[in-house]
Amino acid sequence: MQPPIVLAQAGLWFLSALVIAGAILVVTLGNLFRAALSLGVVLVGVAGLFLLVGAEFLAFVQILIYVGAILTLVVFAIMLTARVHRPAGSTAAASQWPAAVASLALFALLACVIAAIPVPTPTAVGGAPVSLQELGRELITTLVLPFEVISVVFVASMVGAIAVAASPRQRRAQAPPSSSA
Repeated sequence: MQPPIVLAQAGLWFLSALVIAGAILVVTLGNLFRAALSLGVVLVGVAGLFLLVGAEFLAFVQILIYVGAILTLVVFAIMLTARVHRPAGSTAAASQWPAAVASLALFALLACVIAAIPVPTPTAVGGAPVSLQELGRELITTLVLPFEVISVVFVASMVGAIAVAASPRQRRAQAPPSSSA
């Protein structure tokens, strides 16, 4: 049963506002941990948008992979590093306006390109929808290599985060004590 059109539109506007507000917080917050939590809000909002258009599988994958795996990895990487707050004399504040202008220009370019692409009709795509069993079979047989590559990237990034976080402590422990005579 489809939700009433007014309810669907209200959900669309709410989720869109949630995603946009969360995305703005991700790029403007000085605290990396809070920015990562805002990224979680964005990713859950996108999953809600997938649910709204009837793509339950994509919503499940969004929650499972992006919120469950990637966001957890980002939070662990932030917790393992020493700097959670942006330094007070950061040069990032000076580059915010040029970055905002470049982002808006890129958004306008992408919006124009996407608007020029014709929307295909379901009959033009070519056939019946794929069942979940067929999709699962494809993911386990022919698409297993990309999943393995992604897992190696996750492990490498986690090891890199641990190495970055542990290196200053190790340097302090290995440094000879200074003698003040």
